[in-house]
Amino acid sequence: MTARKGRPAIGSSQQAASSPQSSSRQGSSRQDSSRQGSRSATHGSGSGRDGRTLPDFTRPALAPSLLAAVVLLACVAFLDSSAFVFARWGVTVLALIVLVFAIRGRAWWAAVLTAAVAVCWNPVVVLPIPGQLWAALQLVAAALFIVVGIAVKVPRAAD
Repeated sequence: MTARKGRPAIGSSQQAASSPQSSSRQGSSRQDSSRQGSRSATHGSGSGRDGRTLPDFTRPALAPSLLAAVVLLACVAFLDSSAFVFARWGVTVLALIVLVFAIRGRAWWAAVLTAAVAVCWNPVVVLPIPGQLWAALQLVAAALFIVVGIAVKVPRAAD
């Protein structure tokens, strides 16, 4: 519970029990907290709000991977235009974000593949890849991002 400005938090031990109503409220809050304590003890330390246990890992690379896949698929349409530079920047930044999560999750194969994508889509040093091959690489990279986003699992203890 958060404390109100200049006052102790409701139900805290610093609140004065001057009236019988406030002492009965404190007694009921103690009973409620003891019930909550026994309830959390039965569900374990990793329980969620609704009582289900949380998994031992998270998938933090999923959101940036899906976003990169959307950017890659959407930008196939303007490969030859000057606006493709912005798509390259977006894919490179998202690949580096996914790379960090792959390293944290110790998925070395995913780290190598996303590093390769970051190098290929780098807008500063452009690789001379022909148009048809580049369009195929866009689709392959989108599929790669989806697979990496699902496969990379970071342990909760690392959070």
